[in-house]
Amino acid sequence: MIRSVLVANRGEIARRVFRTCRELGISTVAVHSDADAGAPHVREADTAVRLPGDAPADTYLRGDLLVRAARAAGADAIHPGYGFLSENAGFATAVADAGLVWIGPPPAAIEAMASKTRAKELMAEAGVPLPAPVDPGKATEADLPLLVKAAAGGGGRGMRMVTELDALEEELKAAAAEAASAFGDGEVFVEPYLVGARHVEVQILADGHGTVWTLGTRDCSLQRRHQKVIEEAPAPGLSEELRATLHEAADRAARAIGYRGAGTVEFLVDRTGRAYFLEMNTRLQVEHPVTEAVHRLDLVALQLSVAEGRPLDPTPPPPHGHAVEARLYAEDPAADWQPQTGTLHRLALPDGVRLDSGVTDGDTIGVHYDPMLAKVIAWAPSRDEAVRKLAGALERATLHGPATNRELLVRSLRHPEFTDPGALDTGFYDRNLTELTRSDTDAAPLFALAAALADAHGRSRFGGFRNVPSGPQAKTYASGGTEHTIRYRLGRDGLHAEDFPGVRLLALGPDAVVLEAGGLRRPFTVTRYGDRVHVDAPPAPGTTTPASHAFTALPRFPDPTARTEPGSLLAPMPGTVVRIATGLTEGDQVTAGQPLLWLEAMKMEHKITAPAAGTLTSLPVHTGTQVEVGTLLAVVTD
Repeated sequence: MIRSVLVANRGEIARRVFRTCRELGISTVAVHSDADAGAPHVREADTAVRLPGDAPADTYLRGDLLVRAARAAGADAIHPGYGFLSENAGFATAVADAGLVWIGPPPAAIEAMASKTRAKELMAEAGVPLPAPVDPGKATEADLPLLVKAAAGGGGRGMRMVTELDALEEELKAAAAEAASAFGDGEVFVEPYLVGARHVEVQILADGHGTVWTLGTRDCSLQRRHQKVIEEAPAPGLSEELRATLHEAADRAARAIGYRGAGTVEFLVDRTGRAYFLEMNTRLQVEHPVTEAVHRLDLVALQLSVAEGRPLDPTPPPPHGHAVEARLYAEDPAADWQPQTGTLHRLALPDGVRLDSGVTDGDTIGVHYDPMLAKVIAWAPSRDEAVRKLAGALERATLHGPATNRELLVRSLRHPEFTDPGALDTGFYDRNLTELTRSDTDAAPLFALAAALADAHGRSRFGGFRNVPSGPQAKTYASGGTEHTIRYRLGRDGLHAEDFPGVRLLALGPDAVVLEAGGLRRPFTVTRYGDRVHVDAPPAPGTTTPASHAFTALPRFPDPTARTEPGSLLAPMPGTVVRIATGLTEGDQVTAGQPLLWLEAMKMEHKITAPAAGTLTSLPVHTGTQVEVGTLLAVVTD
């Protein structure tokens, strides 16, 4: 019997495991870096152990410290969560050698799947369908497009798509460098890139008594940077024959390596309906809640049960209905998915959906970890109902803090290609990103007007109204690179606002405004955090415009010294310079869009390019330089 579990992880997955442990009467132990000292998973655990330092390499990736923490806290088992050391066979062995229960598959099974090249060899022997490998030294134009992949690790790191043969050598070097940095293993391989393929996976659960469950399918085709964004179960639009093929292949894969515990076998399904083995994740997946919702079970509870040696029932519970999950990230999809940092003031969703989050109101979103804020999961009897439910919940969510991908998620869920299961494939964002991230310049001014009116009420002891004629008041807000200057007058005869003909003020308070626009009554809620103003409203009927806008209130008299030299490239986020373009030095001529350097932040690399053709007149950083937002990276003189 497991009595105390240490979760060798952080954030959302640590809270998820703790929730089940509490329900089962199992005590919990958290570990934390210095950056996570006040994190929700630490506050919610029965006991917490500090891992000195901030960087993952010094904390959550130190297996020796994690084992020592478990023994010091009196834990008798370790759950690895996902990411970090969850698929590290050496760590699993160290846990067992310390006399602790490892809540995961046998180390030999982890080792078998650790290298994607070795895994493919094993799967071929087991009769699992595979894509044909490509020798990069013999690749021809006929083999294009190609995909360069890291043999170790995952999450899109060390992965490059190649569409031109001349670029293959350089992409091999770049992928190997990224893989070595991320996983300590620079081995890469090349395989065909299946254009128009779907990413479909099978959740498995195996016990130590010969039973293997194949818990339906999941579709995870909507991805950015080879990382999943929206997942659903069951995978829609598959024939019964293909489902049977996937289940059989997943069962073979599990039995071939003597698997035990929860895991996922991933496949690519091409346009002809043929499936190819992609990889096997020897851990719990981020998207496991959709399987839990459809099969009405708790995968973490089953992991604990299997780890205690208990047998599974001969057959799993049957599926029921449909579930969809969206990953809510602190990032800007329109700006090359740049992660965002800052204080998360408010995160709240309406009732009726499941929220799995690693953060709570008031937490700081930093640079050390993945920018995922939460997972939002909706279940309904049918796919259409589940998708509608999830989109509506995201649209009505209260999100105050850093920019997020919320609008992208809502628009994705309502896009015709997504609502048609036959159109799903991994190229969804390549085709539709511009449309899905278009700036909504039409609705923002009305929200800015609401912000200005609420601000006026808050500053006036008379509620903002004046009983004598007066000149217009003015307030300027910035949002998405656009300034909105609101000029208005409030008097006994109501609201007079420039550029808002026919708009009537129905009610006014310091944090609530009701306007009538276009014959529709629109209530707005206004919330301030310093110079940041968040304005929320119910979605306008029959539109896809955002129901929320965030503004920065600009001072009446801007600081004239707040200037930068023309052509300056400033760091868009805190991070580390991990690469400078080969041979690049001051004085070089560069072209518009030419990559100059790469920043690493929140587990992703971000390419910094020349804004225009010209001369590189300054390059004050080097590989390893730590930068903050606004740090000067380079100057390109036109």
